Amino acid sequence: MKKVIFDVFFRQNPCNNGYSVCAGLAQVIDYIKNLHFTYEDIDYLRGLGIFKEDFLHYLSGYHFSGDIYAIPEGTVIFPKEPLLKVIAPIMEAQLVETAILNIINHQSLIATKTSRIVFAANGDGIMEFGLRRAQGPDAGLYGARAAMIGGCVGTSNVLAGKMFDVPVMGTHAHSWIMSFPDEYTAFKTYAEMYPDNCTLLVDTYDTLKSGVPNAIRVFREFKDSGKPLNKYGIRLDSGDLAYLSNKKHGRCWTMQASLKLPSVLPMIWMNSFFTI
Repeated sequence: MKKVIFDVFFRQNPCNNGYSVCAGLAQVIDYIKNLHFTYEDIDYLRGLGIFKEDFLHYLSGYHFSGDIYAIPEGTVIFPKEPLLKVIAPIMEAQLVETAILNIINHQSLIATKTSRIVFAANGDGIMEFGLRRAQGPDAGLYGARAAMIGGCVGTSNVLAGKMFDVPVMGTHAHSWIMSFPDEYTAFKTYAEMYPDNCTLLVDTYDTLKSGVPNAIRVFREFKDSGKPLNKYGIRLDSGDLAYLSNKKHGRCWTMQASLKLPSVLPMIWMNSFFTI
């Protein structure tokens, strides 16, 4: 069978960026190493009535015998340069082509976006929190992995933490707040349960009139009671992030001075357009 060379490349960076970041190679290798066709697969293909028996016989014993050359994951990449090279008999190369493109395209896109956000954060940690907005469970799982390659410091995806041995982080849901009689009680209960990891979601009702004041009240009460929180902060999940974060900073600088805290209140930003 004729041997061919397939090169994986892209024509331009997403959103006119200056660079991209390669990701997905580990999943490509795992897919190719384990690709095979079961008896059930062959029976299904035979039932379609469009394949000849010699082709189905070939598939029943299929295994990839070619070679793969690739740029390491996490490498900065640019348009029109090969990211991955497949050298194999033409039928083998064609059978893995679509999967390679799917895996590399998706994970490289997530890693690239993450890298740009991490750069913009200028040293502040970025957490991956994108499972709810991913295009299915697999995209959420491997998207979390790609985000870690792009520079995230942790993920809210517990399965990703287990499978890829990366730090797991998280906050709480709006439904947590709404399960209590009021926002203050919900914040206080959460702080009592997680004094070493207390990030409060402040936009369930009204970010500036309710959420931020109640969060500051809880932080102040814990400080005054002699049991200050070790890791604490707030999370903005919706609205005009620039406006709300500026307003929040003004109030938190005042709280910092009154409580004699070493640094301003940490904050997590998230919304429909910003979640990794």
